[in-house]
Amino acid sequence: MSIQYRVLSLLRDLGPLSRAQLSDELEVARPRLLAELEALIAAGKVLEAGRATSRGGRPSTLVQLDPEIRFAAVDLGASSIDIEITDGGLKPIASYAEAADIRKGPGAVLDRVNELLNEMADTSGCTRFDSIGIGLPGPVSFKEGISVSPPIMPGWDRFPVRNTLTDAHGCPVVVDNDVNVMALGERYAGVARSVDNLLFVKIGSGIGCGVQVHGQIYRGSEGSAGDIGHIQVAAEGPPCACGKTGCLEAFFGGVALARDATAAARSGQSPALAERLAAEGGLTAVDVAECAAGGDVTCVNLIRDGGHRVGQVLATLVSFINPSMIVIGGGVSGLGHLLLAEIRSVVYKGSLPLATGNLQIVLSELGPRAGVAGAALLASELVFKSHL
Repeated sequence: MSIQYRVLSLLRDLGPLSRAQLSDELEVARPRLLAELEALIAAGKVLEAGRATSRGGRPSTLVQLDPEIRFAAVDLGASSIDIEITDGGLKPIASYAEAADIRKGPGAVLDRVNELLNEMADTSGCTRFDSIGIGLPGPVSFKEGISVSPPIMPGWDRFPVRNTLTDAHGCPVVVDNDVNVMALGERYAGVARSVDNLLFVKIGSGIGCGVQVHGQIYRGSEGSAGDIGHIQVAAEGPPCACGKTGCLEAFFGGVALARDATAAARSGQSPALAERLAAEGGLTAVDVAECAAGGDVTCVNLIRDGGHRVGQVLATLVSFINPSMIVIGGGVSGLGHLLLAEIRSVVYKGSLPLATGNLQIVLSELGPRAGVAGAALLASELVFKSHL
């Protein structure tokens, strides 16, 4: 990596530093460092910020990222839009979330995203975005900045998401799968800080997995790595949105859990769910979690059954990839420790002791913020890597 990229990354992650501190961190000769800093100052990315505390002798000058740097982070879910605007250090300046329906298509959804970004920029005094990072809930060609054949996103296949946002905001844009973005966010600012070999499992409307190996996202040759929701777990099973049957997310996830909860309510298996269905007209994973917490056996079994199937898939991945941590996130992770305990039990029993001896399986620390935190990190990397 270039010295300029490393300088920008350090200032993002550690805040203002003196020239002496930068020289120590980078192990670069002072004359070379000073020349690189002058180039960054001329490019408007870095500026001087007063004197550092003296370490003996003449105090060094602090340098920092330009405080006017702004990154926009967008996390699109099947039923939500989450947006943050951050400074160069990825500290949130403004944030907003609202319900949305990804099935309305790219035109309607991205028009709303652009509208929200413009409103938030005006409110926060942001005159421009240096870059935008966005996560999509489906397979993404990272190189092209498009979604490819996404099962739950009608109309999005090969739609030019990156180019559309670039044209609207006049800045570079990076597009990735939402679970990759969440994995990045959790490693940068959550429970998986500095964990190099990580699986981030998002259990939302569907199920996906972000894979980090040696600190880098593994996307595969075409960008579809980690799509574990469409691993077939039973030859005969419910139909899946992808067109096949018996996929993991056809058995579990937000959509499947709502389906099974509704069936249990209507059949009389769960009086608690039947009461909620009558009152609300529909059921979600939240209803299942609350009824399970109240002792409803049917809901407890729904959670355990789903956790068991997720655990079976993860046990295979653990034997194959040997991560040091698995983080469970996404909306359905709100089912909490009952779900987590079942996943842990199956993984620890189903994988070899060498792979599980030091393996941690935990819930996401960032929760809903994982996506925007990762998208902001991607946006910053896009700008900083232009200085390679």
